[in-house]
Amino acid sequence: MQAYTKSVRERAPLRLKKGPLSKLVDEADSKSAPVDPGSRFESGEGHSTHAVVGRPTRSAATAVVKAHVAVLDGKPLRAALSEALDQAERLGGSERRFVAFAVRELSRHQRLLELWARSAGHPASKLQLQEDEALLRYALWRHHVTGATAERVVVEIGLPGPVRPRSIPDNVLVRALEAPRPPLPPEPLERAATQHSFPGWLVDAIGRAAPTGELEAVLAALNLEPTLTLRARPAGTRAEVLAQLASLGVAAEACDELPDALRITDDRRAVFDSGPLKNGRLQVMDLGSQQLAALCQVTPGMTVVDWCSGAGGKALALADAVGPTGRVFAHDSSKRRLSEARRRAAELKLRQISFPDAPRLDLAQVILVDAPCSGTGTLGREPDQKWKLSAKAVAQFAQTQGEILDEVAAGAVPGAVVVYGTCSVLREEDEDVVEAFLARHPDFSLDGGSLRVWPHRSRSGGFFGARLKKHAGPVASRA
Repeated sequence: MQAYTKSVRERAPLRLKKGPLSKLVDEADSKSAPVDPGSRFESGEGHSTHAVVGRPTRSAATAVVKAHVAVLDGKPLRAALSEALDQAERLGGSERRFVAFAVRELSRHQRLLELWARSAGHPASKLQLQEDEALLRYALWRHHVTGATAERVVVEIGLPGPVRPRSIPDNVLVRALEAPRPPLPPEPLERAATQHSFPGWLVDAIGRAAPTGELEAVLAALNLEPTLTLRARPAGTRAEVLAQLASLGVAAEACDELPDALRITDDRRAVFDSGPLKNGRLQVMDLGSQQLAALCQVTPGMTVVDWCSGAGGKALALADAVGPTGRVFAHDSSKRRLSEARRRAAELKLRQISFPDAPRLDLAQVILVDAPCSGTGTLGREPDQKWKLSAKAVAQFAQTQGEILDEVAAGAVPGAVVVYGTCSVLREEDEDVVEAFLARHPDFSLDGGSLRVWPHRSRSGGFFGARLKKHAGPVASRA
């Protein structure tokens, strides 16, 4: 394992500059340009860390800490982040990007931050306020993970303010930052769980599915900021769209996995104000989701059912594939999510998509079931979920997934293909669900190999997919 870099670890005790805090804030904030997204810090015993996204300022730090207090109080990260950004109206675009990044980071590295806090003499049980816990985590993250000096950390969150109430004075925060960090546990799974900040049971579960020798690479990838991936429309126009983006100063690159997928390569998100996105030439869609839609192997004129359509991302891709002569029936148990799919389809004038309450499964050549799941493949976007999941919840997801497949199988006609997919990296929700389904339904067989999208190999979330073909009678052999 690599040791701490001298530039981060071997520093003299902090001596704060004298003078009004407001002056230090102005001086420091004026110098806090975004870190090069390609740079990396090493943070001890092989703990590879991320470069800072956006611009860390005192105002941005305030929003981060407030959002994390809400997360500690049980609010979902997305809701806490949205509320904090709504309240911080004067933040600029780069500051808001930092807030979103940092709020996710505090949940991503929670286990490691708790270890460092305990080692410095500040376990959560001894802290009087959740504000203290959030401030301490922010300080430890900025110092140990992003390489910010202790002085810089005090500028961002030092008294007076910016978050009240609090009981930790600045000198206590500084001593916590200067405390030596403890070694990681010697046992391999516990070491990986601590280093990458995952619950031990979840590391064990991911380890059962991950390619041999690649568990830590999977964990590290699930802790990375999600990339922004899009699909070029219509099919075959990616080169043209990339040229348009380049002319607008938007940095993007082609994805090797699919002919119409592209990835934004800077963090400015200027693509959202670009012509190609506004005029429908681009659709935001994770690479794994695009691969799952491609696994459907849809051709013009087909009839397709998107059984768990959600907000309709894959339904839009399927509608483009079937063309104006085909049909896509989009269905979801959540009317709220489906209303977003309706809006997007109307915006793109995709008349081949309809939203019946009870889609005719017997008319479909392909039925896509992107089933509700643990979301373990997309923890980069919602890292707080790994602390809310449990083995029991995963088992409940697997049961629901099997029930949905059974329902769809009953309505499918011989010759139809059911495409099962999840954004999970766990065998319990993926291969095990498919194997159990095939055991219950001898008239189905696996149609080709399954799809596995690993986040460390594709710079994407983790996804799974399998094609299940229905036959007129029992299949004699599944070889």
